[in-house]
Amino acid sequence: MAAGKTSLGKRVSRELGVPFIDTDAVIVRRHGPITEIFARRGEEEFRRIEAEVIAEELAVPGGRVVALGGGAVITERTRALLAQYPVVLLMTTQEAVLRTANLSRRPLLRDDPQAWGRILEERRPFYEEVADVTYRTDRATKEQLARRVAQWARSFRKEPR
Repeated sequence: MAAGKTSLGKRVSRELGVPFIDTDAVIVRRHGPITEIFARRGEEEFRRIEAEVIAEELAVPGGRVVALGGGAVITERTRALLAQYPVVLLMTTQEAVLRTANLSRRPLLRDDPQAWGRILEERRPFYEEVADVTYRTDRATKEQLARRVAQWARSFRKEPR
């Protein structure tokens, strides 16, 4: 959550010459603001919608960079799908999140900014399950990271899990 998936994903897609898809943006276009989905329908319904959008986007043929929301991996169906694709995990620190994130647009952090660390620890096993490689976004520039991720993606070959 708030590790820079969208901004880095756009840069990586340019480096690779492939389309960029932000599943959160797709959800917003189809269903309205995520904060409103959480408020009106609850997190469970949001996760159902999110899993559906992710499955649709991953089913599109051809190379592309698909950025998922930080909580997408808590859905078992999504984790199973991700096992078929190269997955980059972006990590950062709570300090960096609190310094750079727009908390009003993050339903799980808006009322409790310190929740980030607790949420990370709850999700960490899922992140580790799906990730093929991990990059820290607080230790290099976005340009440096984009080059590293693109280089990794060009050479990566998915092994069955």
